[in-house]
Amino acid sequence: MISIVIHGGAGTILRSTMTPEKEKAYQEALATALKIGYQILENGGSALDAVEAAICSLENCPLFNAGKGAVFTATGKHELDASIMDGKNLEAGAAAGVNGVKNPVSLARLIMEKSGHVMLAGKGAEDFAKAMNCEFCNEDYFYDEFRFQQWQDLKDTDSFQLDHSKDERKFGTVGAVALDRDGNLAAATSTGGMTNKRFGRVGDSPIIGAGTYADNRYCAVSCTGSGEFFIRSVVAYDVCAQMQYGGNSLDDACKNTIHKRLGEIGGDGGLIAIDNAGNICMEFNTEGMYRACKNSNGLEQISIYES
Repeated sequence: MISIVIHGGAGTILRSTMTPEKEKAYQEALATALKIGYQILENGGSALDAVEAAICSLENCPLFNAGKGAVFTATGKHELDASIMDGKNLEAGAAAGVNGVKNPVSLARLIMEKSGHVMLAGKGAEDFAKAMNCEFCNEDYFYDEFRFQQWQDLKDTDSFQLDHSKDERKFGTVGAVALDRDGNLAAATSTGGMTNKRFGRVGDSPIIGAGTYADNRYCAVSCTGSGEFFIRSVVAYDVCAQMQYGGNSLDDACKNTIHKRLGEIGGDGGLIAIDNAGNICMEFNTEGMYRACKNSNGLEQISIYES
């Protein structure tokens, strides 16, 4: 069994506010990332390679709040976060608050494999990226008029907007989870954070256990939504822990985490997950979540709305 699941953020995503052209563009972007990741698995590649490649594709697409499509901070910059985890050995890497790195998920993998650490942040992470010959892009590459106008609405105020906020223009984090032919699981997540964020704010995406987690014995998880709540609930690991200590199925664990534990403290968003048998879950408590999945049993699905 091989399988991959991707997401492009959860939030107030309504048919009534989505043009046919925009819907088609999102579906095509999800389909492209899904195909890239699945082909790696199909050719015998690792789950780790598959999730990194799928996320790079989403980071390179301005439709999503990651990489090229990242939102603007209060100072008019882009602070990018990403993480990746290998379920085979529980190794993980994460980058937080980096500027100019074209593909933060690839930096996160290098941190995992080459740095001797799990998380690097800010200038130190950028210095490491340069030492590893990561590709950097200037501000023009990351500029997107749509994102710029989002920022203009909040510029010079104390307000900020989460990608899942109740405005059809706000979209979010990207993520991927996969199971390869060798039974290895992997998960990765990448984001630009939230519009007009200040003080070096970091959400759940680069935090192992909150936004990303993978363990071959149980499951791989990638999250999207109100980051502060996902951190407080340790959402990604909570799904795994329910399977490990409570004997829950993947589906039960995901539903309990999103609709009960997260909901009880007012958090909203969603997650994608896959277990070591190839079972898939795409759970959210918002009006929609950009998501897609494919496995070797013939399942292939691309979805946006709640139903």
